[in-house]
Amino acid sequence: MKILLVQLSFLGDMILSTPVIAGLKKIHPQASLTVLTTPLAAVLVEKDPLVDKVITFDKRGRDKSISGMVEKAGALRAEGFDRVYSLHRSHRTAILLSLAGIPHRIGFRDANFSFLYTERRQKKIEGHSAIRNLSLLFDELPETEFDKPLRLFAPRYDNLSQRAKEIFPLDGEIIVMAPGSAWKTKQWHWQGYAAVARHFAQSGKTVVLMGGAGDRAVCAKINEQGDSLDCSGRLTLSDTLYLMEQSRLVICNDSMALHMASAFRIPTVAVFCATSPEFGFGPWENPESVVVQDATLPCKPCRRHGSNRCPNGTEACMTIDANEVINACAGFL
Repeated sequence: MKILLVQLSFLGDMILSTPVIAGLKKIHPQASLTVLTTPLAAVLVEKDPLVDKVITFDKRGRDKSISGMVEKAGALRAEGFDRVYSLHRSHRTAILLSLAGIPHRIGFRDANFSFLYTERRQKKIEGHSAIRNLSLLFDELPETEFDKPLRLFAPRYDNLSQRAKEIFPLDGEIIVMAPGSAWKTKQWHWQGYAAVARHFAQSGKTVVLMGGAGDRAVCAKINEQGDSLDCSGRLTLSDTLYLMEQSRLVICNDSMALHMASAFRIPTVAVFCATSPEFGFGPWENPESVVVQDATLPCKPCRRHGSNRCPNGTEACMTIDANEVINACAGFL
């Protein structure tokens, strides 16, 4: 049997979907498993020993057009999949899989264009996002039968980019700080990160700032005193996995970095600003993790996924005192 698993959402969503990989192999141990994901997310699953093949769908690039979708559908049809499980709920994904002619197409009941799936299943609406994703399989096995930790596999040192090899390995205990987020109101203020970085640098720790090209400005502000090693915009996603696995502690926002740390079970202090762990995106299966937030604010949480500006203009949830974060870290070091 040939099975296709589809997740075309954000990078963090791909990480939170990895328990489904183990779940599918538990249900169909002899099946060949292929993952369809975005070009950026491919590195998150390509080293998983349970995944036989990764196919990318560039939904914002070459596959965005109608002709690109038709071409990709033809490529999927040629693979001869027997069934597909789709975690992605967009209408475009439903159309793509229908055009591919995969006989058994399983998706969530609340997905857009769900009528194009041959089997529609109820998504669990409560609990952590990892469980909500895994609930696509609960019609085939009870929830208690599944392994639920997140799955990530870091590269070996030899497989790092040349730029990463110039940085690693690092001496001493590495503290990774990931101050970025796709949404402004999910970002703890840079002054807080700077104070924490200074505190640990003065105690002899190696503080590494992690982020994409879009995070370089905030990382530069945090590192004005030169307390940290700023790697923002300098590492590939594969390099970042290596860095995370080598770290002793991760300090981050409600972001992809949190899910990476959960997958590697790295001690984590997550600062939740506008959002709340109760939405299902907090630490997962990581006993050494703590959330720092001001839960007393009447305006919090204001959005499920954050926003680009504070609705009431105060940014009160984003200005948590740095000492709270430092104290939360103390139990892990």
